[in-house]
Amino acid sequence: MEKVDGRLRRGDETRRAVLRRAVDIASIDGLEGLSIGRLATELGISKSGLFAHFGSKEELQLATIRAARRIYADAVVMPALDVEPGLERVRKLSECWIDYSRRRVFPGGCFFQKVSHEYAARGGAVHEALADVHREWMELMEKVVREAVERGELDADPAQLAFDLNAYYEAANLASILHGNEAGYDTASRSIAARLDSARR
Repeated sequence: MEKVDGRLRRGDETRRAVLRRAVDIASIDGLEGLSIGRLATELGISKSGLFAHFGSKEELQLATIRAARRIYADAVVMPALDVEPGLERVRKLSECWIDYSRRRVFPGGCFFQKVSHEYAARGGAVHEALADVHREWMELMEKVVREAVERGELDADPAQLAFDLNAYYEAANLASILHGNEAGYDTASRSIAARLDSARR
């Protein structure tokens, strides 16, 4: 039993190491940049051993999306949910998103912005998984804004304000990657503050 437990633990550790490297690669080279061969070489693991964990390139891509979602939630969502519902939670969510991109939690910037553009016009399971993550994120943002509206702190259409704020996040992320500086984050932060001020009761 101890031998079995040890093998399972090592297997879990290997899978976590593979997925951590996979999310970093995909944030730069996209999900098409992932391959079992590349990861096996970079991590010093046999191809057959790695194949046993995932079975196909598509399953590797889907597992990478799931791993990235967990990292994203820890960096952006959970700290915001620690703040009391209302305007301060809306602000905290924005601060966490800007910080997530600025700190390069993923080396290529926002993982989901990168791979969602890559797969937006394609069909299939990977497209659907990314669409689900995007839908989940926008629904969360709308909920956070709606809480502030219901508390009388904002006067705005939750879906519209969520869309606007997300556009600022993505613009800042793209500008920082494209131009190699942080000016976009400061511009986005000012725009977010102004947009929220304009929506205050």
